[in-house]
Amino acid sequence: MSLKKTELRDYLVGFALVLTMVGVATWLHDYEIILPEIAALTTGMWIYHKQDWVRQPIKIFLAPSGTAVIGFVINLLPLNYPTKVVLTLLLILVLLRGLRSTLAPSFATGLLPIIVNATHWSFIVAIFAFTLILMAGVWLRGLHRGIPAGKPLNYRHMALFLAAGSLWTGLVWLSGNPQMAAIPPVLVVFFETLQQPAYGGKMALKHIVALSGAATIGVLVHLLFASWLLTTLISLPLVFILLTVLRLKLPAAYAFPLLALVLPANMFRHLPIAALLAASFFLGIVFVYKQVANRRRYATESE
Repeated sequence: MSLKKTELRDYLVGFALVLTMVGVATWLHDYEIILPEIAALTTGMWIYHKQDWVRQPIKIFLAPSGTAVIGFVINLLPLNYPTKVVLTLLLILVLLRGLRSTLAPSFATGLLPIIVNATHWSFIVAIFAFTLILMAGVWLRGLHRGIPAGKPLNYRHMALFLAAGSLWTGLVWLSGNPQMAAIPPVLVVFFETLQQPAYGGKMALKHIVALSGAATIGVLVHLLFASWLLTTLISLPLVFILLTVLRLKLPAAYAFPLLALVLPANMFRHLPIAALLAASFFLGIVFVYKQVANRRRYATESE
């Protein structure tokens, strides 16, 4: 895939922002400043210009920051890991419904403090700072102009999302792997595909390959290079190549290499298989749900 000058510029600027974030974290020796979903947000907004992400710039700050605060506070409560995950998902849905936002990466920023056990306010400061930068970039470039305001979340989609998330959390908890309850990039894609009118098997398969492949890239590169900056510098272009081969624009995939940097040791090596299983589970549900919904619609129209 050849890049135009404007696309190349957007990639370089976005890449520079992510490297800056990792550089600051390295300088301060604070892994809580590394926010994997900032890579996805940067790609989706500044590079892909996703309409459902840039339509209301103020929510670029409000939604991810709000969910990050939710996750941060819940992480401090004396609850077990699965309960924290499900409660966070519920409150994120409530917040997004109230904001009339479908900004899917908000799930990732909300779950991250639970996954990495964030306890320092540097996490919240970093979220506020980088989402403000992203919002300013969208505003200054006028990427939101001419895009109509979004609709509130569909209650049916909210219920299905929460039910699937709770079921997955229960399954991995019973299997003795509660740390697999929250794989943020997978949940982001799950939420986004739920909003689409149709979702075919071929696209589901490509998404599964992209997500598990990006997770594998992140883990393997970090095993070879212990440096946060070097891992980021090498792995993000490799994810770009993977998505180019698959002919996909999937911002969530760019979060995996950074997620590999901040995961606890008991989650790190299992990330590729966890991503594969979670993506197959959640995107399989979307595929089946869309097939059933479309058949019902066609049956109704033919009567």
